[in-house]
Amino acid sequence: MSAVSAGLRSSRRRGVWAGRLFMAFLLLSLAIGFATLLTLVVQVVFKGVEWVDLVLLLEPPSADPQIAGARPAILATIYLGVLLLALTVPLGVGTAIYLEEYANRNRWYNRLLEINIQNLAAVPSIVYGILGLAFLVRGLGLGRVLLAGAMILTLLVLPTVIIAAREAIRAVPDSIRQGAYALGATRWQVVWRQVLPAAVPGIATGSILALSRALGETAPLLLVGALTYVSFNPTLLGDFTALPVQIYQWVARPQPEFRDTLAASGIIVLLVILLAMNALAIWLRNRYERRW
Repeated sequence: MSAVSAGLRSSRRRGVWAGRLFMAFLLLSLAIGFATLLTLVVQVVFKGVEWVDLVLLLEPPSADPQIAGARPAILATIYLGVLLLALTVPLGVGTAIYLEEYANRNRWYNRLLEINIQNLAAVPSIVYGILGLAFLVRGLGLGRVLLAGAMILTLLVLPTVIIAAREAIRAVPDSIRQGAYALGATRWQVVWRQVLPAAVPGIATGSILALSRALGETAPLLLVGALTYVSFNPTLLGDFTALPVQIYQWVARPQPEFRDTLAASGIIVLLVILLAMNALAIWLRNRYERRW
């Protein structure tokens, strides 16, 4: 019996030390990631904060770095964000409601739809850009316009929005549905008046985070026709650029004013937009979150 007890104690000690080593490895990985991110952010802010002014925000691009701005790119980024919300949220939430509340999971096409949504969430963004160029720009004849860019970004983040919305709907306790049915409500009334209001925080958070990812994409926009130099305000069916593309164009310039300072200032503006959207997502989640 004593030999068995000694073996158990020895095995427990090895397990404790293995757990501690694994925790130390996790903390080290986390520290390296945060240190790298902090170094990059500090470097960008140090180089570009002096160039974040009204000239950058209100003037078009120019060959002279002293008067070069990013107004068309900033406006196009805002337009893309609005179009993404208008296209992605209804489609994503509607699909999530169908799959969680209406779909018969024994049907093969519903299972196929779920598998495709999960697979599409992991497809690289460049593949969506190629598909957008083939089917939207050339196949449908839409052209290299801002609407085509918004549509391809919608396809890019739609699986993420669907998955986030499904998780939010699934988190609503089934007792709420059963109580509403017991009071004589129809399925649509249960979904519209009970499930959706309870799932709004998760849906809003997932949608805004997906939108933040889309606004930072460059490769799909370049493939569907985002120009590296646009000196006029964008329109829905006209030529366009975006902040990531404008930053890419500045980095590619040989002048250090463009490559270092202006590119860094554009990154700061893009970071401010993305951080503001993430802050909005956190506020919405905390404001409307319900604990069951």
